[in-house]
Amino acid sequence: MDKVRCIIVDDEPLAIEILEEYVKKIHWLDLQASLESGLEALDFVRQNEVDLIFLDIQMPDLSGIKTAELLNNQCEIIFTTAYNQYAIEGFELEAKDYLLKPISFDRFLKSVQRLKRTNIEPKEVKSDYIFVKTEYKIKKIRFDEVCYVEGMKDYLRIVTHDEKVMTLLSFAKLMPKLPAQRFVRIHKSYVVALDAIDSVEKGKVRVGEKLLPIGETHKEAFLELIGGHGL
Repeated sequence: MDKVRCIIVDDEPLAIEILEEYVKKIHWLDLQASLESGLEALDFVRQNEVDLIFLDIQMPDLSGIKTAELLNNQCEIIFTTAYNQYAIEGFELEAKDYLLKPISFDRFLKSVQRLKRTNIEPKEVKSDYIFVKTEYKIKKIRFDEVCYVEGMKDYLRIVTHDEKVMTLLSFAKLMPKLPAQRFVRIHKSYVVALDAIDSVEKGKVRVGEKLLPIGETHKEAFLELIGGHGL
């Protein structure tokens, strides 16, 4: 089995120190970084290949639950927390495990061994494009050309720098294909490419001449992602 690239995310130095010691004892775990916030984790995952995150839940600015939502299943997650009331939310996000602090090495070992049995492998680098069916052809669309995607009943309109492509597709099927570090859901009807955002103003995202609404259910996580507290 190849080494599994992992990171630790926790705002408590002692908790990080304990998990670092545990990880060192597992020869097939490769610790890439220890971080103190969900925002740091999102930024790290955007720039590096990560297979597994040991993720605390109660953290300032961006909770572990919100961080996991924004990661959109890009990495496997094992939650580490002192509070058991978040267990249901954790498993709804398809977390591999939920470890309650103080975490013993035996419990940690049991958790990662379960991962090994389910054959977690380092994730392959995703393609930088997708193919979508439009009219009577299948079209290749590069992610770096996409500005935003708009939901229109049973269709999606993919707006690139040069064209608009209509495809019979749902967000539920599209989102797993998009790299989570490059695209974010801001509204039930809109997904936007982070690189295409020019500004955020008065509850809207400006992409060129287009203003896209920010939905209330997505507002907090989106503003935390971009560091836009108080907007």
